[in-house]
Amino acid sequence: MAYVITGACITEKAADCVLVCPVDCIEEGEDQYFIDPDVCIDCGACVAACPVDAIYHEEDLLDEDLPFLEKAKSFYNIA
Repeated sequence: MAYVITGACITEKAADCVLVCPVDCIEEGEDQYFIDPDVCIDCGACVAACPVDAIYHEEDLLDEDLPFLEKAKSFYNIA
């Protein structure tokens, strides 16, 4: 995983990140958006565009955001 969308997206889902992604790697899930790590080019455009600061690089996640990493892995069937 490169970038992970965290809990703030669940209540917002503004989709600004989707609009700026140059490789269309952000997909809508049932309650939030997810970033496909196989397609993402780590450009960071989504981070700058997110109005609720919900997107973090995997290495920068806080402990309370780790469930969102697991949720993204599950969404993309990554072990």
